[in-house]
Amino acid sequence: MYKSEKILILGLGGIGFYLAKRLVAEGHEITIIERDKVNIRNAQAEIDARFIHGDASDWRVWKKAEASQQDYLLATTNADEVNIFSSQMAERFGIEQRIIRIRSIDLWSKNATLKVDDFNIDLVIRPEELASQEITRLLNIRSGNISVDIGGGLLQVVSVHVHRRSVISNMVIRDLADKYDEFPFQIMCVARDIETFIPDGSFKILPNDHVFVLINTQYKAKMMELTGASEEKPHRILIVGGGAVGSRVAELLQETYRVRLIEKDEACAEELSFKLKQTECFHGDGSQKDTLIQSGLLGMDTIITATGDNDTNIMTSVLAKHLIQVGSQDVKVENVRTIALVKQEDYMVLASALGTDIAVNQKVLAANLVLRHLRRDHVLNVAHLHGCDAEVVELLADEGAPITRATLAEMNQLRRKITIGAVFQNGSWNIARGHMKIKAGDKAVCVCEPEQLGALQRLFFS
Repeated sequence: MYKSEKILILGLGGIGFYLAKRLVAEGHEITIIERDKVNIRNAQAEIDARFIHGDASDWRVWKKAEASQQDYLLATTNADEVNIFSSQMAERFGIEQRIIRIRSIDLWSKNATLKVDDFNIDLVIRPEELASQEITRLLNIRSGNISVDIGGGLLQVVSVHVHRRSVISNMVIRDLADKYDEFPFQIMCVARDIETFIPDGSFKILPNDHVFVLINTQYKAKMMELTGASEEKPHRILIVGGGAVGSRVAELLQETYRVRLIEKDEACAEELSFKLKQTECFHGDGSQKDTLIQSGLLGMDTIITATGDNDTNIMTSVLAKHLIQVGSQDVKVENVRTIALVKQEDYMVLASALGTDIAVNQKVLAANLVLRHLRRDHVLNVAHLHGCDAEVVELLADEGAPITRATLAEMNQLRRKITIGAVFQNGSWNIARGHMKIKAGDKAVCVCEPEQLGALQRLFFS
């Protein structure tokens, strides 16, 4: 059954603001405590929520926010101590579910006096760790294409860049499915320049589109053969920026790959050279051509830009590819992958349009983690599709849910808003077709734009 939750959010920083927008769009009742009046004034123009001005550590402010009536706490201030303290406060007010943002890594140290388990926290959000793990996951995929595993690993959403001579270029989706019927697949969404399309059968694929295709994992090789995609494992990685994400990615990758890292701050670069024993650390400005060349850029097959600045990360990715294209004889630029840490979610599709292969955003990753927790009984998985403004979601259909009342072809509200890609029925995953009818207890893999996630859930919940 679809239930609107009452959620108390502490802090209107980047993650708090983004989570509030996503949760309001889903239909939840949101109350926000924020001490900065300017932040409240700016948020009121975009978020339909109740705002309380005050200190998140003041119990009187919590009473004003009617904390005892809330179902969830999301503590997302920039201060770990306030967030951790709020979990104890939430317990006193009877808030059953406590989701806390913690940035410090000390609480996970083996020698720490206090550990995360010492606090009554249901879900910990670690944005930098989420971004680091996502970048590592993407690099460990043995493919030139970006993939998302879903359906217990039995399905994958594969990103395909459509070249002018590709066999799927200038084809209508309906004709494509009829012509290449040797294995089942479903085109879930299409990124074109800075626009994202949820296509129907009449949609025409054009050169330079990025097409996201759902397939059974066993058919991935056939899909890559059909589209002409290469399959290569990266092994020479250059990281620009040695902050929390850049240094953590190097730590995760250095035992498997050859990793080099450029850090602008000299003291930080020296510290990282001692900490990261198997990573070559250089001091310099990684956004500059000469520094990139001197650090061995022309021999790299993966460039990760993880500085604290959006523009620097995006433009350095573009510059790196250009330098490899004009200066390297050993590496083909089409085999080079660039990954940029993008802190402003509105820049993610723009980054891809400018030439960055993958844009990773901490707020989007954190939001998907929270959404999975909120709907853990029905939403089995949520993941962002890198390169477009869309989410892939795995859901369980309720008894009497709207989606069970008609065939997929008859569900008019799905048209160009939501794509249902596969349905789990009778013990196996089947690529969705118009004649199918979803029954209570069936699972489905869908794609929609983020603002349609609430509508999608209401289709599957009674």
